[in-house]
Amino acid sequence: MSHKYVLDSCAIIAFLYGEQGKDAVKDLLNGDNEVYMHSVNVLEVYYDAIKRIESNKADLFLKWIFNDSPIKILHEITENTIRDAGYFKSAYKISLGDSFVLATAKLQNAKIISSDHHEFDIIEKQENINFLWIR
Repeated sequence: MSHKYVLDSCAIIAFLYGEQGKDAVKDLLNGDNEVYMHSVNVLEVYYDAIKRIESNKADLFLKWIFNDSPIKILHEITENTIRDAGYFKSAYKISLGDSFVLATAKLQNAKIISSDHHEFDIIEKQENINFLWIR
């Protein structure tokens, strides 16, 4: 049975670097699931890779995400995306990237794959958004 998921940047970073939680992400990517990321969150992954490793390796990660992975990249920033992301950013004082993860999950009616309890635990309790925690 197929499920819908939205990857938080920390989840795909765990997968790319072989960190704790990588196997859960790998299973979701290899399964019969619809897996989404917003391009704003792909930017977070790329930025993180440039800080950690050489930029040419960061480019390889970016190429894999866009061309070789099963992840569906969403580029559009609609009025609903702005409204939802703006609400989450304002209500919870979170990063812009986190607000896009939440808005994307809400609009796709999907679960968020994350390890970022610090940012999202309160939101999970107060909003109608489901999470799949990788660690």
